[in-house]
Amino acid sequence: MKRPDVLLSGKNVTKVFGYGKNKKTAVHDVSFDFHEGEIVSIVGESGSGKTTLAKMLLGLLSETSGEILYKGQPRSLKSHADRKKYWKDIQAIFQDPFSSFNVFYKVERLLRDCIKLQGLKLSEEKQLEMMKDACSFVNLKFEELHNKYPFELSGGQMQRLMIARIFMLHPKILIADEPTSMIDACSRSTILDMLLKLREANNMTIIFITHDVGLAYYVSDTIYIMEKGQFVESGPADEVILNPQHPYTKQLISDVPKIHEEWNLAI
Repeated sequence: MKRPDVLLSGKNVTKVFGYGKNKKTAVHDVSFDFHEGEIVSIVGESGSGKTTLAKMLLGLLSETSGEILYKGQPRSLKSHADRKKYWKDIQAIFQDPFSSFNVFYKVERLLRDCIKLQGLKLSEEKQLEMMKDACSFVNLKFEELHNKYPFELSGGQMQRLMIARIFMLHPKILIADEPTSMIDACSRSTILDMLLKLREANNMTIIFITHDVGLAYYVSDTIYIMEKGQFVESGPADEVILNPQHPYTKQLISDVPKIHEEWNLAI
C-alpha cells in the first residue's frame, strides 16, 4: 500500500533568538516529513522547543536556517496575500482559547471571518447555514452564542468554537498546541473525538504539540520526541513508546504509569 504524500516537511530547520552572549537556540537542526492524513505528535517538556517549531510551521516565525517545504515546494510568506493563501491550508488550535479570538468581535463575526478567509461569496442564508452546521458539529447552538463575546463563554465552549472554525475552513493541516490541557477530563475526551472526526472527514493532517506522552501514544500514527530543541527519537507511535531507545523518551514514559506498565509487558 502506497504511503500518503508528504504534505509538510523540514530540512535542518534551526531557530535562534538573540545575538552574541544572549543568543539562544530554541530549535536546532530538525528534519521531518508530515504526510497527508497523518496524526503526528511532537512531544517534549516545557522549553523543549516544540511551540517555537509550531510557530515556524504556521509561518508566524521565520526559520534562522534550514527550510520548511509545503507540498514539496519552498513556502512564500513574504506578503500578506502569500500568508493568507497559506493559512487557508494550515490552521491552529492553541492551549488558551481566550487568546485565540478578538475579544471585541462577537461569535457571529468570528465565524463569518472564516467564510471571508476562503474568499467565498455566499448569500446570507447560506452563510447562516454554514455557521449553524459548524456549531452543530461541536454540539453548540448558534442561536445561543451568535450575539455573545468570547469572554462570555466558558473555556470548553471556546475550545469547541475553535474547532467549529476548523470545520468551516477545511484546512489541509491542523496544528493543535496543547489543545486539551486547560479543560476537564470529560471535555478533553470530547474535544479529541471531534478532532479525530474532522481528520476522518477531510483527510486532514493533525500535528499535536504536547507534553502528554499518553495522549501522543493513543492518538498518533507518528511521534517525534523533542529535547532541548532537537528530535532525539521519532517513528511509529507503538515503536517509540513501547520500545524507546533514548533516555529522554524512557524518562517521559516512566512518568506515565499505565504506559510504563504496557511498555514493561511488551518487553
